[in-house]
Amino acid sequence: MGVPKFYRWISERYPCLSEVVKEHQIPEFDNLYLDMNGIIHQCSHPNDDDVHFRISDDKIFTDIFHYLEVLFRIIKPRKVFFMAVDGVAPRAKMNQQRGRRFRAAKEAEDKIKKALEKGEILPSEARFDSNCITPGTEFMARLHEHLKYFVNMKISSDKSWQGVTIYLSGHETPGEGEHKIMEFIRSEKGKPDHDPNIRHCLYGLDADLIMLGLTSHESHFSLLREEVRFGGKKTQRVCAPEETTFHLLHLSLMREYIDYEFSALKDKISFKYDIERIIDDWILMGFLVGNDFIPHLPHLHINHDALPLLYRTYMTVLPELGGYINENGHLNLPRFEKYLIKLSDFDREHFSEVFVDLKWFESKVGNKYLNEAAGIAAEEAKNYKQKKRLVGQENSMCLAALDKTKEEVMTSKSVIEDEPEDDDLFETEFRQYKRTYYMTKMGVEIVSEVPLMVS
Repeated sequence: MGVPKFYRWISERYPCLSEVVKEHQIPEFDNLYLDMNGIIHQCSHPNDDDVHFRISDDKIFTDIFHYLEVLFRIIKPRKVFFMAVDGVAPRAKMNQQRGRRFRAAKEAEDKIKKALEKGEILPSEARFDSNCITPGTEFMARLHEHLKYFVNMKISSDKSWQGVTIYLSGHETPGEGEHKIMEFIRSEKGKPDHDPNIRHCLYGLDADLIMLGLTSHESHFSLLREEVRFGGKKTQRVCAPEETTFHLLHLSLMREYIDYEFSALKDKISFKYDIERIIDDWILMGFLVGNDFIPHLPHLHINHDALPLLYRTYMTVLPELGGYINENGHLNLPRFEKYLIKLSDFDREHFSEVFVDLKWFESKVGNKYLNEAAGIAAEEAKNYKQKKRLVGQENSMCLAALDKTKEEVMTSKSVIEDEPEDDDLFETEFRQYKRTYYMTKMGVEIVSEVPLMVS
């Protein structure tokens, strides 16, 4: 699961988290876990833009085995080496994968078509189809058999692999690779002879591994990944691991950063300050900025400082909640509702700023309503109120005529006050803006007035 821009934000806000892996300067690790699909993709199609690139299955298998050897040699696990290949994914992930695969096939077809139009001569061999990296395909079945042979060969011929417990969770075991790894860690942690000082190292490319590693609540946990360069032109991925710069991201230090970030709460809350519960709530807040499956809340973008806003709101509202939002994996809905109500203040303030700019722009282009749907709704609301006001005035005049008193006429007129048109338009625009978000982001076909009236 990807969280767009999350890894970059973490790296820039906490620059000391990550260190470059240097030979003979690697911390000792007991367990090494590999999310294998990143390695498989990198070794099978390192450059999708090159339509001339061809590679055989045997070459792919050889490159994968070499990558495994290099990672094992870098980390040197002392107890456990766990390799996890993605199995059958949950339904939400399946829908995402289906879209990715159709898109990948279409893009590959378009690139080949453009190359032929330019007169380029393409190799006669079939191009590797990355869609075969799917549980249940012949390619994955052959890869699994080759991996088993490779592991047996290394155990029998390489002394560094001997004495280490090796696990291979293949494509036939359901679940994504990183989740199978976390399930293994939780099962080991539940054993009575578990050592709390076990040092874990997890290799993977997804940003959500930071959150998964923190949910383990293990004191010594690090992430291993290739160097990521932000900005600039996109470069070709390097397949050879010897040419790759690896980074270690220390989640143990991340825990200390989070503790420091929320340390001001220690003197404000009436209940016990628990860093483990703070971390659980920190992870929960991370979902509000969206990921591969959940849309972000309105205006909450990581590159627009959404995360600091979430943290400030949390520090403001937590002393009033009487406890943490995430209670050992169970969401406390009343507390979460109070948090979202406080967070909604920002949504209204932000839209108010946008509304001022919108009205200025409308005055320049001569269009009364840039938002057509909101404009129609505003006109209908305005006409309804005018009609209601006229009816009220007629009734008041009738009552005044019956009573023959001027004072009552003035009183009845003063009861009916005109509401400012701008306020009506702002509320209508704000409701329409929320309706559009629910319909486009959340996929809600019919939005009732109840959620729109909540500010």
